Amino acid sequence: MNDAILVTGGAGFIGSNFILTWMKTAGTPVINLDRLTYAGNPANLAPLDGDARYLFMHGDICDAELVGSLLRKEQPRAIVHFAAESHVDRSIASPEAFIRTNVQGTFVLLEQARAYWTGLGDANRANFRFLHVSTDEVYGTLGPDDPAFSETTPYAPNSPYAASKAGSDHLARAYFHTFGLPVLTTNCSNNYGPYQFPEKLIPLMILNALEGKSLPVYGDGKNVRDWLFVEDHCAAIRVVLERGRPGETYNVGGNSERANIDVVTAICNLVDEICPQPGAAPRTGLIRHVQDRPGHDRRYAIDAAKIARELGWKPAEAFAGGLRKTVRWYIENSKWVNNVRTGAYRDWIAQNYAARRQL
Repeated sequence: MNDAILVTGGAGFIGSNFILTWMKTAGTPVINLDRLTYAGNPANLAPLDGDARYLFMHGDICDAELVGSLLRKEQPRAIVHFAAESHVDRSIASPEAFIRTNVQGTFVLLEQARAYWTGLGDANRANFRFLHVSTDEVYGTLGPDDPAFSETTPYAPNSPYAASKAGSDHLARAYFHTFGLPVLTTNCSNNYGPYQFPEKLIPLMILNALEGKSLPVYGDGKNVRDWLFVEDHCAAIRVVLERGRPGETYNVGGNSERANIDVVTAICNLVDEICPQPGAAPRTGLIRHVQDRPGHDRRYAIDAAKIARELGWKPAEAFAGGLRKTVRWYIENSKWVNNVRTGAYRDWIAQNYAARRQL
């Protein structure tokens, strides 16, 4: 076993941010296994071109032979498992892909990791870790006065996406308790920041506001999310990987609950400030309330006291500052934006929003 770590889904939004920040902090080798679906973009990792510490492997976590051979050949000391289908709206339109990747893929990865780990020497077995990255959506929805999700909150997933992630969480837990595989699980709140595929709320609203397009907000816009800057999330994962206790779950939140309508309004105001249009109406005038998503959870909130208490992690970025950095990044990286907004992306946006009646 060497110092390398294996990252799955490392060309996606959180995975690529994790690899980039890992190289700046830990600096040890990374193997990135990614199938490069629509949201996986090798350009996210262009800064690592020519870096001998970085190895990209194009492949599917559902391919047991590939995963097993990769583990035996590269001998990583840890697996950090990001690979997942993650967009709720897509899971409503087509749930099958979510079951395949999130449940079957996680099973294959756990099974191959167990075989690899079992064959290690005693010292390497003791040092190996499998970190499973999950979501707060597995806990369901909260009322306005309910306490935030903790690690002991019962699971109550309400979308096919959340259900598929709940299934993967249960598998990860079972592989620790049944086989002893040293699994760690993190459940994070909504991430935002650079490299996020522009189907998600914040980048979609930034780009539509810049282009003077309609800003579709589901329902009354008062659904609440806890927003976590992606670099803070990456820092939390590094801490859990190095100091977390095997078998434990750690909730990772941004301490930044915001209603969707307030997030969109803040984006409009930032775009108006950074890219003013003299004489034009404020971009808040582009906001349109549209038919809600089926089964839309009302509120998520994370209680991150455990990771703060046990591992000393707290988010460093306040929402206002993180949102400003994010808006600037999308403004300054128009080439990246144009490259990811393919015909397939435009078709999906049309499919998801065009038929939603305005309220």
